[in-house]
Formats: sequence, C-alpha cells, structure tokens
Amino acid sequence: QVELVESGGGSVESGGSLRLSCVASGFTPGFYCITWFRQAPGKGREGLAAIDSDGRTSYGDSVKERVTIAHDREKNTLYLELNNVNPKDAAKYYCGLNPSPRDGGYYHPGIHCPVSRSTIFGQGTQVAVSS
Repeated sequence: QVELVESGGGSVESGGSLRLSCVASGFTPGFYCITWFRQAPGKGREGLAAIDSDGRTSYGDSVKERVTIAHDREKNTLYLELNNVNPKDAAKYYCGLNPSPRDGGYYHPGIHCPVSRSTIFGQGTQVAVSS
C-alpha cells in the first residue's frame, strides 16, 4: 500500500524560502510520477512541480520561476523548494503519486504528470506566510 508523508510546513516570512519533504513508501518500482500540489482555503488544487521515474521535471505556470523539485531515490524522498515566498503562497501543500501516468488523466497547467483515479495523495503539510 502506497503511503506519502509530507513534512516541513510551518510559518515562513515573506521573501523567505520553504523546503518541504515527501517520503513515499510501499509502491512497486516501475514508471511513475510524483507531483507537488497545494490548495488554499476556498481555492482549487494547484499543481506546482512534478518529476517522473525517468527524471523528467515540470513546473506549474504560476510558480515556475520560484520553485525547484528534487528526488532522492535512495531515501524515497521528494523535495520541493519555493523561493521568495509571499502571502499568496499560504496553503496546504501535499504530494501525489501516480503509478500509471501513461494512462492519462487531468494535467495541471505546466505539469507533465496527470492526476487520475490511480493517484495517491498524502495528508499534506500546512504553510503559513507572515508579512
């Protein structure tokens, strides 16, 4: 059973950076995609960055100039770094693993990994931004 556990959230000052981690366990090796998302109260889910098992990365249109995704395969850990944080970045951040991305699904703008019924999501980590 796939499990995703995010960490690293908390309060960040405007202009600062945040670095989040997502530890994945229980999935069978093969071609997969992992995507970072966020959702603020009253707003829809937003795709931020994605990486697949071939190492291809993609970034959401709204944050692509400020975000970096990295994957430590030995630790099964995915990282997200977001720079120059502002109050609009306050949200719950979570990761999602799609074990069958070649089956298609919904593509967030700029993100090459689809979200589908196969996608497993973590519980998320909350980020607040102080001005």
